[in-house]
Amino acid sequence: MKQSTLLIGGETVATTHHAPVANPSNGEIVGYMPLAGEADLDQAVAAAAAAFKSWSQTSNEERAAACRALAEKIAEHAEELAQILTREQGKPLNGLGSRFEIGGAIAWTRHTAELDLPVEILQDDNEGRVELHRKPIGVVGSITPWNWPVMIACWHIVPALRAGNTVVIKPSPLTPLSTIRLVEIINEVLPPGVVNVITGENSIGAALSAHPGIAKMTFTGSTETGKKIMASAVATLKRLTLELGGNDAGIVLPDVDPKGIVEGLFWGAFINNGQTCAALKRLYVHDSIYEEVCSALADYAGKITVGDGLDEASILGPIQNEMQFNKVRDLVDDARTQGGRILTGGAPMDRPGYFYPITLVADVDHGVRLVDEEQFGPALPIIRYSDLDEVIARANQNPAGLGGSVWSADVEKAKRYARQLECGSVWINKHGTIQPNAPFGGVKQSGIGVEFGAEGLKEFTTIQTVLS
Repeated sequence: MKQSTLLIGGETVATTHHAPVANPSNGEIVGYMPLAGEADLDQAVAAAAAAFKSWSQTSNEERAAACRALAEKIAEHAEELAQILTREQGKPLNGLGSRFEIGGAIAWTRHTAELDLPVEILQDDNEGRVELHRKPIGVVGSITPWNWPVMIACWHIVPALRAGNTVVIKPSPLTPLSTIRLVEIINEVLPPGVVNVITGENSIGAALSAHPGIAKMTFTGSTETGKKIMASAVATLKRLTLELGGNDAGIVLPDVDPKGIVEGLFWGAFINNGQTCAALKRLYVHDSIYEEVCSALADYAGKITVGDGLDEASILGPIQNEMQFNKVRDLVDDARTQGGRILTGGAPMDRPGYFYPITLVADVDHGVRLVDEEQFGPALPIIRYSDLDEVIARANQNPAGLGGSVWSADVEKAKRYARQLECGSVWINKHGTIQPNAPFGGVKQSGIGVEFGAEGLKEFTTIQTVLS
């Protein structure tokens, strides 16, 4: 079984110690993650800082061309990356699984390559000229999660490069292998030191976020970890982009056709087995169509095959890790004891691996943990309501504010209510369909800053005003 290495300054760096990486479908070891120490981290930051001196001076056109070349190089290795990803993350190869994720990574890289931040002329008259320039920040530290490890790595790395920064990335210890391979592929295109990868347990991530040589941290993950990264940035006043946890509300108005929206509701909630920050995690349905929506969702769920990700017939796979598996199980068990009606699922599947079936829980309300907390897995609470203004207010009571959705036959009416939701992104008659030209980020405790598009690219720059 392969022992992977770090990649620092364009060179492979072996470590003395490694940790096994397991397939959540069956527990089999699929590789070994190198355990970096602080000396390795210092070396990676130094390599990125040295590379920044020249990379930051490359032209806008050169960086755009490099990002285009990255996209093509990733595309050449798409199936290889998908196979690694499925083995360590668990998601199926097919459907909205690993091949979909690698395709998304390629699409985001291509789009980011074409972004531009030209000099803005704020004034040009007989009193003088004022120009606004955007400059790269320096070495960017990236910490990525286990749910979409390759695509989120590209969300962090590519705009940083496009703006002229260099990167040290630390992936989740649960899914490090696909990111290591991604960075190896990236280094076939870029100069040494521009992108470096270190891996290890969470302690090395904490050291990365506190490192004085890191000028900016970008992080996708839990709100609690985001708070720790924000605290560690204080000493050096690092720039931050934090995309944190969500507990997205979807509100179904009484004028919908339940069968017409069921597919959108289902995949809004269960894409990546519900292990997505901006998945639909609380579903509010009007009393007049409540039972119809519950029935339609249960029928649709019964058609979805859950199985080993390497089985081409699987549509959904396992939960990625034991901790998350136990959390989902505990939340569902608690909902049951609180009077929740289990429509589908409700108990672990009788097979090896972290398999939990699609679980729909009706007749729950605020005060039940499955409603109040982010489940991040294949369990959806369905909450009955009768007053629309009241349900908007209740949906906003949660401290998270990543995404939300409103479902209605009247799009303009839906938009009016959608604008009242306290969240960074809101969808009409769909949920979680992020795209590379639309800024994405959270409000309240779901994060700071945005990703994607020109607004996301600006997050990797500082402003310099030139007055003449």
